[in-house]
Amino acid sequence: MAQERIDKVLSNMGFGSRKEIKEKIKKKVVTVKGEVVTDPGMKVDPESDEIVIEGEEVIYRKFIYLMMNKPQGVVSATFDNHDQTVIDLLPFDYKAFDPAPVGRLDKDTVGLLLITNDGELNHKLLSPKNHVDKIYYAYLKEDAKDEDIRAFEKGIVLGDGYKCMPAGLTISEEDRKEVHVTLREGKFHQVKRMFHARNNEVTYLQRISFGPLRLDENLEEGDFRELTEEELLALTNEKN
Repeated sequence: MAQERIDKVLSNMGFGSRKEIKEKIKKKVVTVKGEVVTDPGMKVDPESDEIVIEGEEVIYRKFIYLMMNKPQGVVSATFDNHDQTVIDLLPFDYKAFDPAPVGRLDKDTVGLLLITNDGELNHKLLSPKNHVDKIYYAYLKEDAKDEDIRAFEKGIVLGDGYKCMPAGLTISEEDRKEVHVTLREGKFHQVKRMFHARNNEVTYLQRISFGPLRLDENLEEGDFRELTEEELLALTNEKN
């Protein structure tokens, strides 16, 4: 791995801001391979060099992978001038990795959102050629009809003339306002626009799966957790 500045490495690992790391280096509480660090610009290899700060050994990791249950009213972005973002919901230890959401959920849509700083995986999962399946639970204003199923399979034409890829639609037998939609693409407000094209309206929308990932039912809206090894393996193998 290419060498990086010690202050940048420790900041990225969540041990403080660059300014705070420099203060700790001044206090001589940072060592590399047993030697006290005096220069915050010192180059280190975080994967192989033994780094200790205030008696704690630094266990380096390059990437983080988080599953969030995105709440309503929060935007899927790294920064926004007006609204709270999903990154704002993370503690500093995770923000230090400069993660970003994989794709987006509309502001009023809740559910599964993957957040990572692994740009290669992010690009792969969003690449149009991969068509990663996404499943949504929706509650409608009016009952869904059997003809809607066939229309979704054929490809809904939106108001702007765009023809969606074939999508799956299942209707609950207990309440025909409850449906599940499987998409292979992710256009702006797509599920809502698809039902609008069918003269119906979505009143609640939740993403429950993204590729092989299923929303953890134990996650309250706004909560998150790291992916398990099994989930990450399934995700990285998606469309290989």
